[in-house]
Amino acid sequence: MPRRGGLPAPAAARRPPPLLLLRLLLLAAPLQPGRGLNLCTSGSATSCEECLLIHPKCAWCSKEDFSSTKSITSRCDFLQNLLANGCAGAIESPSSSISVLRNVPLSSKGSGQSHLDVTQITPQKVALSLRPGDRTSFRVQVRQVEDYPVDLYYLMDLSLSMNDDLDNIRNLGTKLAEEMRKLTSNFRLGFGSFVDKNISPFSYTAPRYQNNPCIGYKLFPSCVPSFGFRHLLSLTDKVDRFNEEVRKQKVSRNRDAPEGGFDAILQAAVCKEKIGWRKEASHLLVFTTDDVPHIALDGKLGGLVQPHDGQCHLNEANEYSASSQLDYPSLALLGEKLAENNIHLIFAVTKNHYMLYKNFTTLIPGTTVEILHKDSKNIIELIVKAYNSIRSKVELTVWDSPEDIGLTFTATCQDGLSYPGLRKCGDLKIGDTVSFEVSVEARSCPAEAASHSFTIKPAGFRDTLEVAVSYRCQCGCTGRAAPASAKCSGNGTYACGLCECEPGYLGARCECREGAMGELHHALCREAEGKPLCSGRGECSCNQCQCYESEFGNIYGPFCECDDFSCARYKGVLCSGHGECHCGECKCHAGFIGDNCNCSTETDSCVSSDGQMCSGRGACVCGRCQCTEPGAFGETCEKCPTCPGVCSTKRDCIECKLFNSGRLADNQTCQKHCKDEIITTVDVLETDDPNAILCAYPVNNCVMKFTYMELPSGKSNLTVLKEPACSSAPSAVTIVLAVIGSVVLIGIILLALWKLLVTIHDRREFDRFQSERSRARYEMASNPLYRKPISTHNVEFTFNKLNKSYNGTVD
Repeated sequence: MPRRGGLPAPAAARRPPPLLLLRLLLLAAPLQPGRGLNLCTSGSATSCEECLLIHPKCAWCSKEDFSSTKSITSRCDFLQNLLANGCAGAIESPSSSISVLRNVPLSSKGSGQSHLDVTQITPQKVALSLRPGDRTSFRVQVRQVEDYPVDLYYLMDLSLSMNDDLDNIRNLGTKLAEEMRKLTSNFRLGFGSFVDKNISPFSYTAPRYQNNPCIGYKLFPSCVPSFGFRHLLSLTDKVDRFNEEVRKQKVSRNRDAPEGGFDAILQAAVCKEKIGWRKEASHLLVFTTDDVPHIALDGKLGGLVQPHDGQCHLNEANEYSASSQLDYPSLALLGEKLAENNIHLIFAVTKNHYMLYKNFTTLIPGTTVEILHKDSKNIIELIVKAYNSIRSKVELTVWDSPEDIGLTFTATCQDGLSYPGLRKCGDLKIGDTVSFEVSVEARSCPAEAASHSFTIKPAGFRDTLEVAVSYRCQCGCTGRAAPASAKCSGNGTYACGLCECEPGYLGARCECREGAMGELHHALCREAEGKPLCSGRGECSCNQCQCYESEFGNIYGPFCECDDFSCARYKGVLCSGHGECHCGECKCHAGFIGDNCNCSTETDSCVSSDGQMCSGRGACVCGRCQCTEPGAFGETCEKCPTCPGVCSTKRDCIECKLFNSGRLADNQTCQKHCKDEIITTVDVLETDDPNAILCAYPVNNCVMKFTYMELPSGKSNLTVLKEPACSSAPSAVTIVLAVIGSVVLIGIILLALWKLLVTIHDRREFDRFQSERSRARYEMASNPLYRKPISTHNVEFTFNKLNKSYNGTVD
């Protein structure tokens, strides 16, 4: 291969640093010119293509006399630096671009138009030209149009336990059509049934059971032979035919409890022509059963070791012909085929199997589950509810995305807010429009010049957005290369301002032969005077350093002063495994910072299930939540028994998991938000555990109580009363009697209090009287109260009588 003239030549160890060191996505954003390290010039790019890979802001100067012979890497720099250094008009700096190839406006109504005219996503086709690391974005709009055609295929379990359900749906077609035509004017209905594989041990296969597997069964002595899946009525708008087919059906009997429903779902999905699915309609597949399904590998019990091939196997009689040859399909295969054919699967199952099928919905995208009454009386209400639920949300899916393409989504829903990282909007009304910003980034260049494509598709929609991707990894100057150019002394090819020397030649102009030595050129191999030749890690040949090989990595640079192994480590790993070592310094991958790149800037791991950063109780530091709220813990600080509002959060999980109600009633939303909740129902709630928190909330004039406790495993244990605690309202007579009784009781208490006070007062007076009596002394036989009737008073006086004086008394 020719050698770049500015590089040290011959040995393998002296080749340019590998592209690994130059991966553009793995490098952190460069420091701006004049503000420290220049990532472009320090990236050791020795060609225009290598320069483009360092960082999307790096550019290459192809001007012939731009750089000196010992500074090839100066050609790779920031655009503004190249312009300032006089490279105007010779700069290679491609950027990512986007072209919209087809952009039909969104439709407002579905029926009444040709299906080719109904558009629910815009644009429909775009072309991207991506430079690695240079992110570009475009906006996608999706609308659930009004009056969109609906195809509904009713798939029913006809095992013996569903006999009462069969009686109740004999007029289902007419009633269901009436309800669905309130939602769409273009409705078609189809019908199919299933039991199980007619082989042992799944069904009765003895000769006596061939025509009537119910022989000897006292409760139901007659039934039809078992079968895997039978397509009975293709999709039609003549609902009377549906009723007729239902009336013809009879139940069958299989041996084990699980049914072969997954075989039936797959055939109904892939046999498009026989079922009659229309391209221009919404596809609903209603699956009704009262038991669990057989899944992949169950067929081994009957000797079926061949996995399901995902193909249609309906024979001329419209019966599943591979039932005794292929195993049951896996959940992954079901999800793939349902998505390929834009089918919404609705599980209509009895309450005791609700949780099992709800778990299936997390593994099969685009499915919902509803509780079916044991006699199927609520089937119409169930279907309408499921249809409204499906039409109230939009979720984007990506098909065939190339591995070197990175996609991120930002949803803008009806509230007008942006939700980074989300590709789904809910709580929509028919006719609402939502938008998604799609950011696309190429992580690297493909090994060979190639173009890729992928598809963005709303789940359950037929409409798609096709995205064609090409890569801008080549420089324009490379196409103008001149072999055996005089600029390269006739010994090399001139391209992009540099010479690529033929084998045996080296030097900036390919002027030197390998092995040529000379003291004259040694000075050009020293970084500074007094320093060793080629930093002691290489040989000087033709005024250029040829770096030695090293078992630790690559040594490079004009003076062999750099390597890719002398950088900081974290836990023994160079640059923590999240960066590349460049000349003694870690260049961190996108999303990581720090001297050793051990600190993540990504916040996705810090977003809790409710969409908040660290549940609003902490901060995201290096990709991990540091909880600041007292009592909060968990990966996203989601656990906080002492925080206000925890009861309302747990209440949402209880309502959606136990009762399929509340704001999280959507199956996938509930499963996502409440994945760590372990819910147990009890008749009597124990509240004496000091670690458990008692919560209560009103339910229809009653109170639902539950306790909440965090487990060491990180999950939450919720213990809930089976039924809300209710108290009956007292009667009017009771209230009147209670008031009267209260008044009388208060009167008696007041009288008793008055009597007590009087008694106390009298006793005090009597005690005082006794005290005074004890202090008085009287003579014997005398009455202290008796007084004589005559009183004697002595009066002293003096008077004159006949000039005589007398003294005395008068009686």
